[in-house]
Amino acid sequence: MDFCLYWRPGGTMTGGSLGLRQSGSCGSLQLHAQNGGFQLQNLYLPHRSSKTCLNGYREKETFLPAAFRYLSRKKVAMLILSVFALLAFLTGFFTVNKEDDFESIGLPFDARYLKNSYVAPWLLPGKGAFTYNTTSDSSSSVTVFTNPCKNFAFPPPPPGDTRRIGPRPCPVCYVPMEQAIACMPKFPSPSPVLHRLTYFSEENSLKTQPNGGSEFGGYPSLKQRNESFEIKESMTVHCGFVKGCRPGYKTAFDIDVADLELLEQFHEVIVASAIFGNYDVIQQPSNIGEIAKRNVPFFMFIDEETETYMKNMSTLGSDKMVGLWRVIVVHNVPYTDSRRNGKVPKLLLHRLLPKTRYSIWIDGKLKLVVDPYQVLERFLWRHNATYAISRHYRRFDVFEEAEANKAGLKYDNTSIDRQIEFYKREGLTPYTTAKLPITSDVPEGCVIIREHVPITNLLSCLWFNEVDRFTSRDQLSFSTVRDKVAAKVNWGVNMFLDCERRNFVIQAYHRDLLEQRAHLALLRPRRPPPRPLPHPPTIPRDKGLPKKGVGRHGKAKRPGSRRRRRNPKTREIFFD
Repeated sequence: MDFCLYWRPGGTMTGGSLGLRQSGSCGSLQLHAQNGGFQLQNLYLPHRSSKTCLNGYREKETFLPAAFRYLSRKKVAMLILSVFALLAFLTGFFTVNKEDDFESIGLPFDARYLKNSYVAPWLLPGKGAFTYNTTSDSSSSVTVFTNPCKNFAFPPPPPGDTRRIGPRPCPVCYVPMEQAIACMPKFPSPSPVLHRLTYFSEENSLKTQPNGGSEFGGYPSLKQRNESFEIKESMTVHCGFVKGCRPGYKTAFDIDVADLELLEQFHEVIVASAIFGNYDVIQQPSNIGEIAKRNVPFFMFIDEETETYMKNMSTLGSDKMVGLWRVIVVHNVPYTDSRRNGKVPKLLLHRLLPKTRYSIWIDGKLKLVVDPYQVLERFLWRHNATYAISRHYRRFDVFEEAEANKAGLKYDNTSIDRQIEFYKREGLTPYTTAKLPITSDVPEGCVIIREHVPITNLLSCLWFNEVDRFTSRDQLSFSTVRDKVAAKVNWGVNMFLDCERRNFVIQAYHRDLLEQRAHLALLRPRRPPPRPLPHPPTIPRDKGLPKKGVGRHGKAKRPGSRRRRRNPKTREIFFD
């Protein structure tokens, strides 16, 4: 039996302070270096009389000329540089002390990072070292790590930048990659109550109620919907792909047999994304370790429209690889809305990859910049969680989210109102602190980290059924499904901060916005190069006047030369 035990030796930090004291009317300060640091100390001098100070004042007339002569020497440059270096040192010292004092206040994280946050290094300096020892016997094997993130604390935010508004990333501490891989659980996590989950399969589904979903989802009735929230040990629910017995094969959302066989293989960890309607540009992951490159598949689901564009742009070859991404082409998509087609692999990934343990879903506009093993360790394994999703960076109430969707024309307003009224009749209320420890009712939704166990698969199915029945805005239905499941079993979702999500994924623009900007750049008139300034016209000189500086005999007169003349009366010599 393996255990992953984290511990970190304690450390202390010592610092000094600078003191400044003045004594006497004619005191002085000297700078000393002690123990590799600087300290300002005061030299206590005997008090001088006022007469002595007046004498010093009278001696200024003799001191100033000597000082000016000293300043004219080359050593003055070194003196000025020394003064500036001292000022820079003092400024940095007091700035650091000020930040340390702010950090010691201990403000709540939300109060410090609601509007200001920033990106920190992957691992803070001095915390990256780790050691592990493995001792094995006939009964167990224990692995002990020095956890660099055990005592990790968020540093204070930097000063606000008025030129950049909106959400920001915030620091996240990841353990080294080898340590993250070693801490992967050896066995699946327990699924509370639910142990066996199966899915409805019907060749011909009949729509019995208005707004009852789609043919791809099987048109579940309201009675079947309500029964799906009654958690039992063995359950059968609607979960898309109702036609046939093999998801992706003659069920709509069809995938080539060769690709299906690849998806149905056993995978410890996968990363998945999708682009439908040629809506986004594939973003290549970065900072991915060699172990992840060999063992973690990156699956990108695209439709035929996106495939045609990529082939025309010569970005997709016969090997179906685009960088790290293995492209999976989907035929016979079930919906006319590309965004709704993207919900199929996003929420039903466990059906397309039935033998996968862990998955990380990222939207097509996102770029993964942290190794998948480190992400899983940080948001699942470290918290003993099986489902993790970030909460919205600003809104945490479903009613506010609905109004924002209506204002942004995200979906038909009538459909949004119908969905919210339905949830209100079921008991949906605005978010309050009474729901704690639940911190939000609105997820961001573009990143989902999960372990494929029955309880998380059920949540994904029920969430998809709500999206299929109502609007495709999945943020509106998430809390309803989560709360109904949590009311029946002792299980919850790890909703981490959105600024932490922005630490390991970078958001890019959609293709239409990128093409619009490129088009505007081409239409923008270019400024012509500036014309060269004409040379000033030459002023013609008068031929009758002699040129300046030329004497009567054509000889140039030296500048500053004086001619000696004699006064004939007094015979005195003078210069003109």
